[in-house]
Amino acid sequence: MSTITIEPLVGNYFRRSPKLYQNLKTTPHFSLNYSQKRNFISNATLRFSGRRTLPIRASSTEAAVIETSEQSNVVFTETFSLKRPERAEGKIAIRLDKGKDEENWHLSVGCSLPGKLILHWGVHYTGDAGSEWDQPPPEMRPSGSIAIKDYAIETPFKGETFQEVKIDISSKWSIAAINFVLKDEETGVWYQHRGRDFKIPLIDYLEDDANVVGLKKGSSIWPGTLGKLSNILLKPESAPSKEESSINDGSSVENRRFEGFYEEHAIVKETLFDNIVSVSVKQCPETAKNLVYIDTDLPGNVILHWGICNDDAKRWELPAMPYPAETVVFKNKALRTLLQRKEGGNGSSGLFTLDGGLSGFVFVVKLDENTWLNCKGNDFYIPLSSSKHESSAIHLEERKQNEESNSSQIVNSSPEENQTVSVYTDEIIKEIRSLVSDISSEKSRKTKSKETQETILQEIEKLAAEAYSIFRSSIPIISEIVVSEAEISSPDVKISSGTGTGFEILCQGFNWESHKSGRWYKELHKKTAELSSLGFSVIWLPPPTDSVSPEGYMPRDLFNLNSRYGSFDELKVTVKKFHEVGIKVLGDVVLNHRCASHRNQNGIWNIFGGRLNWDEHAVVADDPHFQGRGNKSSGDNFHAAPNIDHSQKFVRKDIKEWLQWLREEIGYDGWRLDFVRGFWGGYVKDYLEATEPYFAVGEYWDSLVYTYGEMDHNQDAHRQRIVDWINATNGTAGAFDVTTKGILHSAIGKCEYWRLSDQNGKPPGVVGWWPSRAVTFIENHDTGSTQGHWRFPGGKEMQGYAYILTHPGTPSVFFDHIFSGYRSEIGNLISLRKRNKISCRSMVEITKAERDVYAAVIDDKLAVKIGPGHYEPPSGHQRWKMVAEGNDYKVWELS
Repeated sequence: MSTITIEPLVGNYFRRSPKLYQNLKTTPHFSLNYSQKRNFISNATLRFSGRRTLPIRASSTEAAVIETSEQSNVVFTETFSLKRPERAEGKIAIRLDKGKDEENWHLSVGCSLPGKLILHWGVHYTGDAGSEWDQPPPEMRPSGSIAIKDYAIETPFKGETFQEVKIDISSKWSIAAINFVLKDEETGVWYQHRGRDFKIPLIDYLEDDANVVGLKKGSSIWPGTLGKLSNILLKPESAPSKEESSINDGSSVENRRFEGFYEEHAIVKETLFDNIVSVSVKQCPETAKNLVYIDTDLPGNVILHWGICNDDAKRWELPAMPYPAETVVFKNKALRTLLQRKEGGNGSSGLFTLDGGLSGFVFVVKLDENTWLNCKGNDFYIPLSSSKHESSAIHLEERKQNEESNSSQIVNSSPEENQTVSVYTDEIIKEIRSLVSDISSEKSRKTKSKETQETILQEIEKLAAEAYSIFRSSIPIISEIVVSEAEISSPDVKISSGTGTGFEILCQGFNWESHKSGRWYKELHKKTAELSSLGFSVIWLPPPTDSVSPEGYMPRDLFNLNSRYGSFDELKVTVKKFHEVGIKVLGDVVLNHRCASHRNQNGIWNIFGGRLNWDEHAVVADDPHFQGRGNKSSGDNFHAAPNIDHSQKFVRKDIKEWLQWLREEIGYDGWRLDFVRGFWGGYVKDYLEATEPYFAVGEYWDSLVYTYGEMDHNQDAHRQRIVDWINATNGTAGAFDVTTKGILHSAIGKCEYWRLSDQNGKPPGVVGWWPSRAVTFIENHDTGSTQGHWRFPGGKEMQGYAYILTHPGTPSVFFDHIFSGYRSEIGNLISLRKRNKISCRSMVEITKAERDVYAAVIDDKLAVKIGPGHYEPPSGHQRWKMVAEGNDYKVWELS
């Protein structure tokens, strides 16, 4: 019997930067809003020719013994880089002590973990109804502290085995609360409390806020005028138990005098190490068996959780027996094999003998119950069939040649494959054009039912997604190609008018009261870096023009950009500043109506001034209030001001000239289009094609369907009207998803979460039909702020944001919610969306839509649950980690 020898694959592991997060085992009530997706870089080589004598020794009687007189073919080898986490447990200790008198107190925050730690903190002054974060008085700041903008302080921890920051507090400073988060300066990781800032109130705390530590309801360290009760917190002789520290709610302290508190929170610091796992596949010609050899330098006991695939669907199945030694069957779905330690203890290896004719070998690596390693978020998949080897061999040989020549050119596939893809995508494009022409034609709009139009639109989305997947799959990922900056060519990418890239996150940068300061542009200028750091990529600014109403929605002289928000020059400077931090800017343009500067001979206000000095011929004829002499309106009239007749060629010419001037002079990147119900979407298409905006969104707002005061479950008619408008623009603009906002109102406000799934099991708003054109939101300057026309259910806003920031569509966040108590939670959700590359076209699988709970899985990367009901993500070989939690919502990330 001949033997085959496989040379050991030796790799070293290196220490990587650590990360910090909370220990879920010991303190389940706390969660860390940080997760780093493990990256795996594979250097693959594949050979189909050349033989090598490599004996394999099967030490177990359970393992198959391959007898062969010929050498086996090495058909596949691949080495994967892994990031292995190692954890060190510690604690965060928070102590509040009284000084010599009741006017002075001492706060200390300590941490037992090593590393360069920073306390990022700020204060909330009594009587300040604005931001909860502000800078403390200079005399309150410990030595070594530095100011962060105008709202926070960063103080380095001091100490060796136990690091600590001490802060003195005096009642003369009128401080209501202290907020802080912990920062690991080496990695930039933040440690928060239940997904929010740590909050230590110093006066009576009457709200139900889960991130409060130490002081509870009805408690205050300041007696007298600063507190409604004179009791102060008890300083225990020793650290209280977890149960004791959780019941200081004011109800049990009526007859005792309190003097302080001490709390501990478990924390874990995770350090990443570099390791490898190598896979080699050989075929034995005599037995037609596949020999899969796994070699890794991972330390300790390494378990391979594995199976085989019989088709391209990559479904896990159990292989035929016999199995390697130390193998057990897991739930009749997979096998778990303990790899054998190599001599010297430097890693482990294993041999797996499989039948011929299989499609692939799949596995993940299990180090312990909480540590699983996979490949870029997916299972490791090793192709076994010959056809796959041959196909892969072509690509890998081309890649090898590219790497050796250090060329930046990427060879995607063979000429025959390129030709096939080109023909196929050409056919898809033709079909999409045919469908668009079909649904857009006047004849079709009259003869086709809404159901047919809906089907056509859905088919267009499917075809576009299919074409996109073909494009993505035709480009292999090339790793470790070193190219100098001089060799990199970055051609400009042409973005379709108004549609963006699909990954935009929009911020509405004002509210209904923003004009009152007269310097709003200057105020926004100070917040550019902060908005960029939160992850926003687009900001929507208020209407810039001279206006009869101070809010800007009754425009008069369109070329006069000195408004209640600031001057022309201030606007330009602010837009430029946003561009410097990487944020695109949308101008709020009101095209439906315009206020006149003069009256006509009949005393009617329909003569316009300024550079666009139109007369009554620019006003629609069917609005009786303004005696227009144009054509009839192509939409609904807005009766507060003259409605502009966009069918007039001179009007369209002037508007395009004005929009182009705004693009060039101010630097706007796109448009928010006000009251688009008032004119036909085809005119919008004309304006967008002339100005080529990066992104555009229209406000098409009308009433949802109600029966006897109760919202109907089926809102297809409502979203159809919005989709019809988008279609009229030829898809060049998106629209605010008013349907989704309305349904979220009823679902969250009345605990009717079943509403969040339509009759086809899809999201019930525009996002369920045309997600790439749906701009989702829960509040804006009209619905919230001081107008409050349609305010979101109070206290439940974060449920709404958990929905729109994890789902497809382009989410829009309201300014008031950013600079409020929701800032941290919103920032965390934005970070999750960006880290998992959730886009406007992401896929949603609704897994639960019941009375008290809604849950969905997005792109097989995020799982989200809103509502008071219970939900856990699907179990199996996938591992989910909870990464965000708040009032009746949770989000998990695939780890």
